[in-house]
Amino acid sequence: MIETFEFINDDFPWFFTSVVFVFGAVVGSFLNVCIYRIPAERSVVFPGSTCACGKPIPWYHNLPILTWILLRGRASCCGEKFSVRYPAIELLTGLLFLASWLMHSPVVAIIGMLYIAFLICSTFIDLDHMIIPDRFSIGGMVIGVVISICFPVLHGIEGGIPILQNIQSGVIAIIGALIGAGLVYWIAVLGEIVFRKPAMGEGDVKFVGFIGAFCGWQGAVFAMFGGALLGSIILLPILMVGRLLGKGGSQSCEPEAAVADDSEEEAVQFGLQVPFGPMLAGAGLLYFLGADVYVDAYFAEFSLSFFGR
Repeated sequence: MIETFEFINDDFPWFFTSVVFVFGAVVGSFLNVCIYRIPAERSVVFPGSTCACGKPIPWYHNLPILTWILLRGRASCCGEKFSVRYPAIELLTGLLFLASWLMHSPVVAIIGMLYIAFLICSTFIDLDHMIIPDRFSIGGMVIGVVISICFPVLHGIEGGIPILQNIQSGVIAIIGALIGAGLVYWIAVLGEIVFRKPAMGEGDVKFVGFIGAFCGWQGAVFAMFGGALLGSIILLPILMVGRLLGKGGSQSCEPEAAVADDSEEEAVQFGLQVPFGPMLAGAGLLYFLGADVYVDAYFAEFSLSFFGR
């Protein structure tokens, strides 16, 4: 089995990369449903996808990316416009799954796909509703610890006594979750004291714990401070323009082509409130997709300099 896999991967490298991208696009289509239905506390399985007019969408009109292009962004039944965010999330998921596959061993890459899916869902739900559901933060944290125990290679542990590898990997995940959540918690407490208002939501605290479970304490610390840097680089110019133009909130997208009439009440006020989850997710993604080499080397060098050889 393994020999066959290696043969196909060596002689036909395009095969698995194509499969991974298509799989990612399909998962991205499902994530669109999750992003819309989970905050509304609806089942992500039943009923199937429907158009804004109420008609079910047939499977051949629900193909990731292709359907939006072929139908030119409109529903086939009533001509209602579909948001460009659907194919964008499908494309993004496919590309990130492919990046995970190309940068990691197969086992770590597949685990990374689950991690990436959680990051994408959390990001867009936070953008739409300023919340990160516990199933992604706390649930993801627990899943990260369990996966770490079962697959020590996630944290780079290979060789030695198997049971000790599992224990060591589990400890790394638990420490990462505790340090990540604890760091954000105390920063939030200090921020609230200084600014006399909540500086960070509880969802962000738990979310960094989730990142730490998958990436270790180094990934959690990088997510926190890297997220703050990303926020400064990306959001500050946008917020300044928003204040100058005096624009209102950016309304949430309409997954499954359903227009939410009350979305204005939950919209993020442009220039007034900023969800931090997407910034944390972006930094956590950067760490997993290559920045870990540099971040871990920096922390190792810092530790030697601080504590001596």
